[in-house]
Amino acid sequence: MLTHPVVSQEQWLPERKALLLREKEFTHLRDKINAERLALPWVKVEKNYVFDTPKGKKTLSELFDGRSQLIVYHFMLGPGWEAGCPGCSFLSDHIDGALPHLQHHDVTWTAVSRASLAEIEAYRKRMGWRFPWVSASGTDFNYDYHVSFTNDDLATGKVLYNFTETPVQSESAGTELPGLSSFYKDEAGEVFHTYSSYARGGEELIGTLMILDRTPKGRNEKTTMDFVRRHDEYEKAAKLHDCCA
Repeated sequence: MLTHPVVSQEQWLPERKALLLREKEFTHLRDKINAERLALPWVKVEKNYVFDTPKGKKTLSELFDGRSQLIVYHFMLGPGWEAGCPGCSFLSDHIDGALPHLQHHDVTWTAVSRASLAEIEAYRKRMGWRFPWVSASGTDFNYDYHVSFTNDDLATGKVLYNFTETPVQSESAGTELPGLSSFYKDEAGEVFHTYSSYARGGEELIGTLMILDRTPKGRNEKTTMDFVRRHDEYEKAAKLHDCCA
């Protein structure tokens, strides 16, 4: 049972209006940050990355699929994994509905993982997703964009993640971490890396969290997204909870 002050509408309204001012400040700050993001310099991609796709081998340039902008979601699914990361799966549940809007705004979305194409396709079928998803197996792509790490990397106790040296956490996924990278292809066919984001940087893409932030209990979590399950596992988790209660 939540314990909150209960007041009259007349008492509630001034506090809500005060919060509205803060919300507007946040919106304007977000606009400024978005403008700064667009103003970032670009880095030309010199390396020739080749991915396994359901339609055969494709270069990074070919992943644009006829558009000038590409967003790569670095999905945590390593070779030999039985299932993808629950957090990456949670975010990915929000993508299919956005695809036609992105594609008609000159943006291609694709997920990239180090798992084999067969492993990717098996998990995609389980989850029922339609967005493009390719394998970076055998390439340096994930390592170059600092979302995958070798055992030698982990043995040092630190990895370069989110633009800083980060201690290896025992509870982390180890060799794989999440992220998002954006690319632009010009009329000459040259590809540029324009942006990357890691850790909680992709949180605004998860509409469920934005909705929960407006509920009485909010996210109701003890640690970041501790309530999240793969969408086909909630009923199983609920049954397990009932059995153990």
